[in-house]
Amino acid sequence: MVELIERETSTSTTGYWRELWSTPYLRTSAVIAGGVVLYSTNEFLTISMLPSTINEIGGDRLYSWVTTLYLVGSVVAAATVNSLLDRIGSCLSYLLGFAVLGAGSLVCAAAPNMEVLLAGRFLQGLAGGLLCGLSFAVINAVLPRYLWSRGAAMASATWGIGALLGPALGGVFAQLGAWRWAFGLLAMLSVAMSVLAPGVLSVDNCEQDRDRGTSKIPVPSIVLLGAAALAVSVASLPHNTAATAGLLAVGAVLVAAFLVVDRRMTTAVLPASVFGFGPLKWVYLTLGLLVAATKVDLYVPLFGQRLAHLGPIMAGLLGAALSIGWTISGLGSGSLNRARAIVTVVIAAPLVMAVGLALAGATHIQGAPMGVVVLCAAALLAVGTGIGAAWPHLSAWAMGDVDDPAEGTAAATAINSVQLIFGAFGAGLAGVVVNIADGGGGVSAARWSFTVFALLALTACATAFRAGRRQVAF
Repeated sequence: MVELIERETSTSTTGYWRELWSTPYLRTSAVIAGGVVLYSTNEFLTISMLPSTINEIGGDRLYSWVTTLYLVGSVVAAATVNSLLDRIGSCLSYLLGFAVLGAGSLVCAAAPNMEVLLAGRFLQGLAGGLLCGLSFAVINAVLPRYLWSRGAAMASATWGIGALLGPALGGVFAQLGAWRWAFGLLAMLSVAMSVLAPGVLSVDNCEQDRDRGTSKIPVPSIVLLGAAALAVSVASLPHNTAATAGLLAVGAVLVAAFLVVDRRMTTAVLPASVFGFGPLKWVYLTLGLLVAATKVDLYVPLFGQRLAHLGPIMAGLLGAALSIGWTISGLGSGSLNRARAIVTVVIAAPLVMAVGLALAGATHIQGAPMGVVVLCAAALLAVGTGIGAAWPHLSAWAMGDVDDPAEGTAAATAINSVQLIFGAFGAGLAGVVVNIADGGGGVSAARWSFTVFALLALTACATAFRAGRRQVAF
């Protein structure tokens, strides 16, 4: 038995990067990466251009809804991915995602007022949730299991690229007074990516022989999940602490109701294995908690401008430090081959994040000199390094830790739903803490925010241990 365990821990669990971009999987990898980078670029590009946009079309009172409706659309669409794959297949699903993204971008580009822009943003959110969910589903369906970690690392890295590219492009278009052209560019890129989508099937033969139209869309589950996302997204809007906390509580109740309803659905958002004795629920919880712990980053540019007196560009770059760490670490961690090393990295990741968050909180002082700002950037880089190291392997575990192999696609598509709903709660919690502290982005708000999110990251240590202990015997 000891020899068997030693062989298990010493064998390779991942392939090579060149296999991911070799002829059999080249077009699949390109579509996966392209879909994710379009989604993330769109999200961050719009935020950076929004001040210029409202100067032209108005709508200050609806400022926060640009992100809120985008998030709700993403959550709703992500929950439909598994059903869409069963009904129309991955090729048409990808074409639908790119078409909706292109249409939403054109609506935003032509928007005469904020109300029309919001409609376009909701369409973009639907497309984004679909494209991100499809990326994990196609990784599961097309790539061999030993390349799942590499595929997840690639998706994670391209998300980070979009997080960096989006603000940069948005800043350039805003500076030129051409924010409408930025949305036009997204529409053109969506058309370009749609040309590659059919090749995912014709080259990689990822379609399986199955009856189309037999899988129903889980409407009750989607309604509850969408309502929960809306509640927690709106939670950060009120300046009344009781109202904000109440909305978060409503969101939590709706998520609990979703779990009860989804468990009883014939076609569900979550795979049935989540409710069993296996490690899948701990994998999802770990993924969700790590994502939620990063959402304090939403306030980093605000803190940077008000405490360190940084300009908008420098403050934005400070906020991008987490994404940089996530991208670099994801690529490096995706190269790990030893099962024991992988489990160790995943279990250590929440602790690394907690230390980074605590250090970032300590660096937020009034009138911070440049040396302290650099230290803050290093701390945020560590936070990104933590989640980036764990993400590829947690994603691969989620796709593999199912009781029935037929649940693999559902497990893969649920990864995006989990990260979106936990991300919404994380953003809502950040708003609650800031409002309770001082609401003005001062030292107290910064310190409390990073402290709370450091504690949140620490809670993931327990779930990461539960998720990892069955991956290899120690």
